[in-house]
Amino acid sequence: MTRSGNVALAGAPNVGKSSLLNALVGQHLAIVSPKAQATRLPVVGLRTEADVQFVFHDLPGLLEPAYLMQASMRQAALDELARADVVLHLHPAPDAPPPALVELAKLEAPPRAPVLRVYTKGDLVSAARRTQLAERDGAIVISSTTGEGIDVLLDAVAARLPEATFAFDAEDVGTQPLRFFVVEYLREAAFELLGDELPYAFTAQVEEFRETTSPVYIRVTLYVERETQKAIVIGRAGATIKAIGAHARARLEELIGAPVYLDCWVKVLPRWRRNAAALSLFGFPVTDPESA
Repeated sequence: MTRSGNVALAGAPNVGKSSLLNALVGQHLAIVSPKAQATRLPVVGLRTEADVQFVFHDLPGLLEPAYLMQASMRQAALDELARADVVLHLHPAPDAPPPALVELAKLEAPPRAPVLRVYTKGDLVSAARRTQLAERDGAIVISSTTGEGIDVLLDAVAARLPEATFAFDAEDVGTQPLRFFVVEYLREAAFELLGDELPYAFTAQVEEFRETTSPVYIRVTLYVERETQKAIVIGRAGATIKAIGAHARARLEELIGAPVYLDCWVKVLPRWRRNAAALSLFGFPVTDPESA
């Protein structure tokens, strides 16, 4: 008998969902940033142990959308919540207790799947506090940094997954195409290297991907919303765009296991975060084009 199913990592922005996903799969799949709302589309990670296959979905943070891209992010998260076999409601241990998931996600009814409360960043509170949270709230306290509580969490999830055959190869750690991670790692570099609000106006699209060449050749267009942002992304004598490319290239070479040549260009696409056609092009679910 094997067990397999979808596990949604849900919560408010910046509660440690992406760090947990990376810790669970043992690979840097999801981008991590101290800035909120770094995750825009669900990132899927796999972990297979003996007779259990976990399909983890790192969801965008549940928030009140201010414009169309955020509405699409929220919709993507809600869609995954509805499909999940187990939901992990994540919240930082130092900020316990969390709001109710139904309230946070503005759901009409609780998810059909069992919901486990998981306190992240457990290394930032005392051992006594961790014990108190586990006993008082019936929660699992974990730390993606130290690994504490991960085994307890996996056991709890495995016990709630349905009996099913594996949907993916046992050796796989992800399900999304490499093009997806090219964009993600470039965005991670933007969050690390660009200040203020610019990372939120930044995205990328892969124009060409030659896997048969050595190094692997990838041509990418980086998009921003204003000419002033374009100048910042390029930097003096191209220094900033080179640094962005170097950061993403290092991540990609680790994932692919081969050298990569990343050819980056910058274009301005005004108000793309509020444009339904642009969002659809970049892979966002847009259910209400009239709202653009």
